[in-house]
Amino acid sequence: MPRLVEVPGYVRFWTASAVSAFGSQVTGLALQILTAVALSASATEVGIVNAARWVPYLLFGLIAGVVVDRYRRRPMMVATDLGRAVLLGAIPVLYALDRLSIPALCLFVFVFGVLSLLFEAANQSYVPQLVPKELLNAGYARVEQAGAVAGSTGPLIAGVLIKFMGAPLAVLVDALTYLVSGLLLASVKAPDPVPDRGARRSLGGELREGLAWVYRHRTLASIALTSHAMLLFNSMVSTVFVVFALNDLKIGEFGLGVTYAFASVGAVLGGALSGRVARRLDVGATLIAFRLLAAIGWLPLVLAERGPWALASVSLAFFLVSLAIGVESPVEMSYRQAVTPDRLRGRMNATIRSMNWGMVAVGAPLGGVLADQVSYRFALWIGLSGAVIQALALAVSRTRRARTADELDSSTADLPEAHAREGKD
Repeated sequence: MPRLVEVPGYVRFWTASAVSAFGSQVTGLALQILTAVALSASATEVGIVNAARWVPYLLFGLIAGVVVDRYRRRPMMVATDLGRAVLLGAIPVLYALDRLSIPALCLFVFVFGVLSLLFEAANQSYVPQLVPKELLNAGYARVEQAGAVAGSTGPLIAGVLIKFMGAPLAVLVDALTYLVSGLLLASVKAPDPVPDRGARRSLGGELREGLAWVYRHRTLASIALTSHAMLLFNSMVSTVFVVFALNDLKIGEFGLGVTYAFASVGAVLGGALSGRVARRLDVGATLIAFRLLAAIGWLPLVLAERGPWALASVSLAFFLVSLAIGVESPVEMSYRQAVTPDRLRGRMNATIRSMNWGMVAVGAPLGGVLADQVSYRFALWIGLSGAVIQALALAVSRTRRARTADELDSSTADLPEAHAREGKD
């Protein structure tokens, strides 16, 4: 079996992912501080800005899947990377001209979300073209580890950059990383065939085919539906956390960076353990066990009190949640790709991701409203409880019988069934 480093184009692809992930860590913190501190936003306004990033997934997610399945994926990734570089570079310019407001920031973040939607659908669907099937789990795990490694230092460096440069200028760092990522992806020399135009159908027909594949599949359906719920409740927690940590726990901007660094360490460790755990437990048990850990891992955050242990409590929570997601996510991702034919991967990935991140567009403002109208801690408890419920729902679903050995049969056996059901509707 070849090693990943021997796969043509993978190292450059991985490097582009790592560079972009580092910049995203900087911007993720910088935009939240820019919104909450520089623009003096309330918890509700922070939630609205966060939601603007993910609304495109609800509005255009399914269409993006059709686009990705109709066109070559690498040029799409390059174009969207360069577009995001230009977009982020405009934010500090507007701030310097005193033209940056909450509505303007929402608009920029919305367009950024549209570009990210296209990039991610193409990116996830391109990996199976780049990496042999037997290396898919490792291929996805290494990409996630790269992001986690960048994240383990990114938030700390972001805290320093923000302290000395200010949040708007720190966003420029991410703009540069998207530029570098786009240029690296443009240099990848690997198969990227033009999809068969003869297989195209009407837009509505292709949308229905993608939806039927995801939500009528014997195991993908429960994986997808519970993923949607997990993102809904996790977004409530992560949105409220920023204002809760700054206003109630008083851990400061640097404390936020430390917390996100612990999250990244957990993600690195989880990615390193993912393949080993999946081989021992198999797919279904791995997904269920670590979804549950990701839910109850929020408990130290919900119980945190202002004082010397506040930072340790929230850091532990983010470490546990990220560790669990680091183990679970590559297993889920490789399983999803393996059971889906290549011609449907763009729609499958875009369908699941659009609904996942679309739930953030609902959960982020909902968490903010609950925090403002009731209390921070009430909103956090709602988020934790919902996350536990979705994990328990996954545990009693057909996903508990998901096995690696079933992947080859599933990727072909379920396709006629999906077509047959679509034809009856």
